Amino acid sequence: MTITDLPLEERPREKLLSRGAGALSDAELLAIFLRTGVPGKSAIELARDLLTEFGGLRPLLAAPRSRFCAAKGLGTAKFAQIQAVLEMARRYLEEDLRRPEGFTSPQAPRDYLGARLGGRTQEVFACLFLDTRHRLIQYEELFFGTIDGASVHPRELVRRTLEHNAAAVILAHNHPSGVAEPSQADRHITRRIRDALALVDVRVLDHFIVGAGETRSMAEMGLL
Repeated sequence: MTITDLPLEERPREKLLSRGAGALSDAELLAIFLRTGVPGKSAIELARDLLTEFGGLRPLLAAPRSRFCAAKGLGTAKFAQIQAVLEMARRYLEEDLRRPEGFTSPQAPRDYLGARLGGRTQEVFACLFLDTRHRLIQYEELFFGTIDGASVHPRELVRRTLEHNAAAVILAHNHPSGVAEPSQADRHITRRIRDALALVDVRVLDHFIVGAGETRSMAEMGLL
């Protein structure tokens, strides 16, 4: 069966236009991106196979180029398109952090940091440098590898904060394991950075832990 054999209201593109993108399954959304299937399989059937092969939408989107391009029905052109879509999504979310009035809830940085760090296979420690109105000055990835007292240097973070003339910061790092629960090492380094920045009158507003499909706020957990 091809997509054109489906009732009009069940075809992914028509369903999106009539009911909104939220009404579509992961396979239907992916089928719209794929546009065509392969011999013997419609775009929806191919999408379902790919989601099974990669273990879901997030692992597929985060897959390295070699693995992505090796999958049946994908390839270099599709990889380039996916990367462009992901970068547009990140820039769209970043605009919320640069609004003249600043952001007013933790959801904007949560969404942005989830898009930036979700699916990364290496642990990355990043920082949002903010002005006095909590508008984004710069996003930077500062430290890589295991996040502990040996690999994250508060002095370096203070130096970058002063260079950006930031009034506040939001810290973030990912857990490649997928579990977004802060560890004792996470709590310890957060306290060290908070105390170091307090000496130069800069506030740590939050520290987000990015896991698999979940981003947790240490401020909301009462850990700041």
